[in-house]
Amino acid sequence: MKPTVDANGGATTLEKRAASLDDAIQAMAETRDFGKYTKLRRVLEALRRVLVQPGGAAAVQARAQALEEAGLFQGTDWATPEILIPALVGPGLYSGDADTVVMEATSELRMLAVARGDFEHPTLPAEDARQFLSQVLGANLELLFNPPTEAERIQQGRTAQLVRDLFRHLADEIGYDTVLDKLVDEIWRILRQRPIQVEAAQSLITRISIYRNDPDVALGVSSGQGIDRLISSLFGTTEACREDPGLDVFRSRLEAMDAVGLQYEATGFARAMHDTGLVSPYHAELLRFLLSESEHLYLVGEALGLSDTGRNCLMRYSQLVHRLIEVAVHPQTAQCVYGLALLLDRGILYEPPVVPALWRQLALELSPVAHERLTTVFGDTPGPRARLVAGVLSVLGLPLGVGQGDNPTCQSARALSMWAYNDPDYLLQVVVWAARDDEILMHFEGQPISSKDSGTGVASTLPTDLDPVSLLVVPHLDRIYAEMGRRCVERPGDPHRWVNPEFHGWWTARGFHINVDVATGNLVELDEFLRQFHASYHPFYNGEQPLIHPQPAGVAVTDSAARYVGWHAITILRVAPDPQDVMRVYFYNPNNDSGQDWGDGVVVSTAGNGERFGEGSLPFDQFASRLYIFHADPLEHGEPERVPAEDVTRIIGYIERSWGNDRLPAGMLQAVEGPVTTPVVVPWTPEG
Repeated sequence: MKPTVDANGGATTLEKRAASLDDAIQAMAETRDFGKYTKLRRVLEALRRVLVQPGGAAAVQARAQALEEAGLFQGTDWATPEILIPALVGPGLYSGDADTVVMEATSELRMLAVARGDFEHPTLPAEDARQFLSQVLGANLELLFNPPTEAERIQQGRTAQLVRDLFRHLADEIGYDTVLDKLVDEIWRILRQRPIQVEAAQSLITRISIYRNDPDVALGVSSGQGIDRLISSLFGTTEACREDPGLDVFRSRLEAMDAVGLQYEATGFARAMHDTGLVSPYHAELLRFLLSESEHLYLVGEALGLSDTGRNCLMRYSQLVHRLIEVAVHPQTAQCVYGLALLLDRGILYEPPVVPALWRQLALELSPVAHERLTTVFGDTPGPRARLVAGVLSVLGLPLGVGQGDNPTCQSARALSMWAYNDPDYLLQVVVWAARDDEILMHFEGQPISSKDSGTGVASTLPTDLDPVSLLVVPHLDRIYAEMGRRCVERPGDPHRWVNPEFHGWWTARGFHINVDVATGNLVELDEFLRQFHASYHPFYNGEQPLIHPQPAGVAVTDSAARYVGWHAITILRVAPDPQDVMRVYFYNPNNDSGQDWGDGVVVSTAGNGERFGEGSLPFDQFASRLYIFHADPLEHGEPERVPAEDVTRIIGYIERSWGNDRLPAGMLQAVEGPVTTPVVVPWTPEG
């Protein structure tokens, strides 16, 4: 990523900010010890402005010695780096205080300067500094790999991305050899959730492949196979592309192959794709080649690795599928091949509106706004129409892979996911409205709401870190969602009672349950709330009735210390016993990575407990302990009176030890009067 260049051709933004930092450092250095604190604010602000720029971490690293000698760390624990503890770095970087984050980041860059030999520190040997950073990287892999969590996004804002950029710089400079095992495990953990956007994983795999070929990198015994599978899934999947020869050479090899050789190629790519969830650009080139050779069209199904359902869909709608490949599948959009395969395996082409809707999508003329947005974010090769069709294939194939990015738009992401999962033809209609008309029209209690006429949404800026469908649709949905909320402000209670069914669809149950008093933020009627949740969703108390339609719900997000962070929108997908016969709630979380630690032993699982791709899960009681809103059919009562009192008490214990600790006195089942110190719901607090 290149530094931002001044429009007049002068110094880059980074250079200007680095010069201001130099001035601030000089001013602090020239100040006596007792007065240095008066210069601290200027230095910290200058550091923050540099660190948020591309290349900012390297600029601060180059000034590490000057910063220490000027007295930046004076009077703090950072003043003695030889006694710093790697395990305490994470809490500093996760801090909601921007100054703490900047100081911690600067300290790590000082360590890096020492480790690289750029700064001969009087009390810290270079090898100790390198070991320290290796432990920091290994203990905080999520900062190297994952996008900001809900907690970070709310508490830290843009600072959360600053920390990610810092860690990428540290890893690039130190190397991945000391953290490779953990890094590979983390990549696999993310990929098992089958996200639509895999650019971060692909980037890390590319970096790892470089280090893997370095003789100085010691690969762990346990990670070698995992690394091979990841790297080969992108760069050397089959015999014809084993040494990553480039697309032109690969194409010429395909042209020289007989039918048996092509079949080996097709099955090899399909196996790797379904194993990892990643698609090689060579895979896309193979599909385009097969499409151009009529005698090899029968291998398209092999290359997609289809089930019986998928093969039947391909045979029945071969003309449509071939056209989708022709338009959407390119080396730059290879990932949509996986979406196409899963779309066919889902059998949704047999739903009468879907096939004509996809033909319409293929012929769609984009509005100038949509054309510009897609080109700005994804480039012009292939064109924006191809990008959008590729995005549609991914969303329809991986409805639980839709992510909200680093944006407070969980409601809109949840809606897209729910429609792709439950009502794909409506999703395709919404995409047409956004892409062709630059407007989405929905109704709230019979009254039309236009995204063009609505005010601002929850997001303050247009998101850019989304898949092509979300990129165009989410801004419209965000404004409509916010407008629906504004129309409910004068009503008593939580607006989601009315907004969720109108926003998401008719299948959202009209019964509404909430355990927070909107006026005070205090917990209310917990016993009734928890019993009704059991009676609505738990098979033991609802007549063993499986969930028919996915249902929107709201959770109180907590951090790893079980402290309240904010409200968040999720989708309840199903409730079932896991392989160990523990009853679990399986749900969709739009926050990019469902595997989060919510504290007090409540750790969301994404694999190994009966989860399907894209699902997160928790034991029923742990999930109930973070739930604050759910919908249920008001005519299906279940048996709430049969829920054991000890189960309710255990769940209330989880609540009292986390987000409810100052909303409800311990051991009481009703809220007390008086002020609350945590954020309250009034007057209209959107989930994000």
